Amino acid sequence: MSYRIITDSCCDFTQEQYTRWNVCSVPLTVLYNGENHKNFSDPAAVKAFYDDLRAGVTATTSAVNPDGWACAMEEALKNGEDVLVIAFSSGLSTTYQSAVIAAKELREIYPERKIYVVDSLCAALGQGLLVWYACQKRDAGMEIDDLRDWVEENKLHICHWVTVDDLTHLKRGGRISATTALVGTMLNIKPIIHVDNDGHLINCAKVRGRKAAMELLSEKLGQTCTDFDTAFIAHGDCPEDAAALEALIREKHGIKNVITGYVGPVIGAHTGPGVLVVFFMGKHR
Repeated sequence: MSYRIITDSCCDFTQEQYTRWNVCSVPLTVLYNGENHKNFSDPAAVKAFYDDLRAGVTATTSAVNPDGWACAMEEALKNGEDVLVIAFSSGLSTTYQSAVIAAKELREIYPERKIYVVDSLCAALGQGLLVWYACQKRDAGMEIDDLRDWVEENKLHICHWVTVDDLTHLKRGGRISATTALVGTMLNIKPIIHVDNDGHLINCAKVRGRKAAMELLSEKLGQTCTDFDTAFIAHGDCPEDAAALEALIREKHGIKNVITGYVGPVIGAHTGPGVLVVFFMGKHR
């Protein structure tokens, strides 16, 4: 096709997946151990990052700036390709707004090219799942205008159901109080979070114990899922729990194709180790 799909590193694909699905990515930045790092997806490096978090290292993050987006877009435009950008949720980052600024400037330089920017209102492999669907549509021959419309129409059907194992990071991010974190840890309380239609992380339930949390994630999938062929699972360095959740949704709901990966450092810096998420196409969020 004569267009390129560009996203950012918060979709949490590995380099092999970017290559396999022919997607370009622009990195966000994570600062820890006194150094700025481009958001990375190599499994060994991500595991080491979570080990650092467990050891007490703190990390901060920053969005893609307009120049970062412009560089990636212009590479395609110079090659005679149109551009479809699918960006990290505006409810969690200014990354999307930066892409809009870059696109506006480049339209003046390349008026003959189509440059579309979509606010995914998704995060992590939820954003990745939306990009994955877009790649399937592109490879099936869908034109860029129709694909832009499809992504806009379907992005709020990408469901994110999350449980967090370590309440320290939610406390640090101001999502729960210190008292709630202390009591929750003592009682083995696991919050259940989802991404709403504005692209924000919202606390919506709490259960006692990891097993109950995974069962509720599976239950949420069963209530609204519309595509039982494919689901994505992401984890914060807890592969055994991710495998258990995969087995659960395969057994309970007959999910056929499950792609599992890490929650990358930019999002993991805010959720902490042990975060576990299931993503799927649903009737609604």
